[in-house]
Amino acid sequence: MLLMEALGSALLGLALAGLAVRVLPRRLPSPRAVLVSGVSGALLGAYLTHFALGPGHNTLAATLIGSVLVSAVVVSLLLRPTARAGRPARRTPFSLPSGG
Repeated sequence: MLLMEALGSALLGLALAGLAVRVLPRRLPSPRAVLVSGVSGALLGAYLTHFALGPGHNTLAATLIGSVLVSAVVVSLLLRPTARAGRPARRTPFSLPSGG
């Protein structure tokens, strides 16, 4: 059962990250980093869900739902903001314009 949870979680994390790479390619870093983050987030989510439910209360569906949720959070942390057309780029605080 534990092997099915881990394998299912990894596959769901891979599918979620692949969907994110396909839908939002310009707002994410390299696809390899997104895929690895999605799978590792899903495995972490499965472990956390398995640990939180405790012995005797582990269900495959709950573990997979927990792994997808954590994987989605990890992948969402990789998103970059969109560049708006009519707005100038923000400078860092206390930066001086270069004369060069």
